[in-house]
Amino acid sequence: MMTASGSTTALCGLLGCDYPVLLAGMGGVSRWELAAAVANAGGFGMLGMVRESPALITEEVTRLRAATDRPFAVNVIPAATEPALLDAQIGCCLDLGVPAFTFFWDVVPEAVARVKAAGRLVLHQVGTAEAARAAEAAGADVIIAQGLEAGGHVHGRQPLRSLTQEVLDTVSVPVVASGGLSSGADLAVYLAMGAAGIQCGTVFLATDESFAHPYHKDRVAAATGADTVLTDVFVLNWPAGAAVRVLENSVTKALGGAYMGHDPDALPREEIAWDGNQPRLRYSTDSPLRTTTGDLEAMALFAGQGAGAIRGIVPAAERIADIISGAEHILGRPLAPRSGATG
Repeated sequence: MMTASGSTTALCGLLGCDYPVLLAGMGGVSRWELAAAVANAGGFGMLGMVRESPALITEEVTRLRAATDRPFAVNVIPAATEPALLDAQIGCCLDLGVPAFTFFWDVVPEAVARVKAAGRLVLHQVGTAEAARAAEAAGADVIIAQGLEAGGHVHGRQPLRSLTQEVLDTVSVPVVASGGLSSGADLAVYLAMGAAGIQCGTVFLATDESFAHPYHKDRVAAATGADTVLTDVFVLNWPAGAAVRVLENSVTKALGGAYMGHDPDALPREEIAWDGNQPRLRYSTDSPLRTTTGDLEAMALFAGQGAGAIRGIVPAAERIADIISGAEHILGRPLAPRSGATG
């Protein structure tokens, strides 16, 4: 069995990063500025491009490459994307030479096979050990185990620690833990378990470079893990029953907050905010971005249960430095950069 340090080295070598800390591909939030900052600090950057147009993907990849020479991934989600758009997204990324893809939600073997046939890496985020097996069988190079503590869309219903152990026992490729992780102590725990690294979302949402609206960042920085709720109230744009973890707000309180089997077709289409001329609807999965105006409080304010460890908005490089130094202190050994971080 590969040692924890060996699996970490293998992951970093595969992805071309210095440290085993991955940026979650948060739709809308993980744009080029944040992905570049994470990559330049030694982590692994991802662009969150779910349902985005090939034109925006091209613009984001171009800007990212101007800001860093580090490898990165683009996150697209087949289950939440119209087939024609998904086809165009993958084709665009392949044409641009994107080195890695991150998939999430249902395992779609055809999508994985297309990317693998082009010689690109596939990271697949899953919520169950069964999905991990399916993703590995489809050709995934890295499995990201997502626990129910995670912010944003949550596929499984299992706590991260037990899920990670099950996935480690199930697959032979590197396993990355994700869900409510925000500190060096978290990284140390999962490396000691045998995971190759961790993926973080909320901790990077609350950074200078994140494309999230300042209101969202401030709410996360002021929150505790107990302020989050797992709900399917924010379900427009996604398959029925898709749950998200968000900060409690007026919408979750009005509809009971919890996972209640809300039917997307039965929810009203009410415009409450805008990004330019693009309306944002109550109950949609859109979160407030830098460009958003309107009733931000009523939007999906994604946050994981690790929010309680976040205080203040800082550069992404500072977040990574704190995580790495904290883990090194606990583990009693350096997490030596592969070739020297540039951040």
